[in-house]
Amino acid sequence: MPPPKQFRVSERMQPSAAPIPKRRRHEEVVEHIELLVLSNRIGIGGRLPSERELMERFGVGRSTVREALFKLNRMGLVEVAPGLPARVTRPTAGVIVNELGGAARHFLAAPEGMKHFQHARQLFEVGLAREAASHASDERIKLLAKALKENRASIGDQSRFVETDLEFHFVLARITDNPIFTSLMTAVSEWLGRQRAVSAHGGATQSEAYAQHASIFKAISEHDPERAGLAMQTHLESVAERYWRAITNAGTAESAGDRRKSSKD
Repeated sequence: MPPPKQFRVSERMQPSAAPIPKRRRHEEVVEHIELLVLSNRIGIGGRLPSERELMERFGVGRSTVREALFKLNRMGLVEVAPGLPARVTRPTAGVIVNELGGAARHFLAAPEGMKHFQHARQLFEVGLAREAASHASDERIKLLAKALKENRASIGDQSRFVETDLEFHFVLARITDNPIFTSLMTAVSEWLGRQRAVSAHGGATQSEAYAQHASIFKAISEHDPERAGLAMQTHLESVAERYWRAITNAGTAESAGDRRKSSKD
């Protein structure tokens, strides 16, 4: 039997090596200080070397050092105040999540971005409802009951209803005792409020939203995670459906207006 043929991969088929992006100097400074913090060589509250010391240590200019300190501050690792030495701080969940804010705003401006957001929100809040139903204490559930009561009392006042609607969802995140969940809910509250306002134009009524909140609360208070998750899913699917109905109606009305204007011209 003849030996198997040896196949050679042509140069055209061989993957080309992607160019390695050149690192900026301030990123090297950030990485070095981050390692000092994470390894506890500089503890929480500890003072960082002065700007001049950092300049000499890394052979960089003042602007590079300040750019590095600014980034470390945004990361929540360093506290910077005018006239005072930079000190190490402990990053909070809120700082971590807020770093996503600017990019997320651009992402959600597109229709596909909002659809991805609605999908992610459903997975997140359905999980929250199930978690609360499984583990929330009676004291925590009382907080949710209070939020639900305020939501009911605000029916008839659109702006107040939106506030209490968001508060109900925020309290649901808070009673799980996980700061990441509450930070995520805080970070997306702007988009949740906008979605609620738009969905109202798609036929979503305050009474309907309250009734759905009440169903979620009942399942959680009875410690039924399956029913709590299903109630939340039903609620969020309804909000999303009304949202896109409003968007479609607005687009149809705008097109009709354009046609009337063209006919007059």
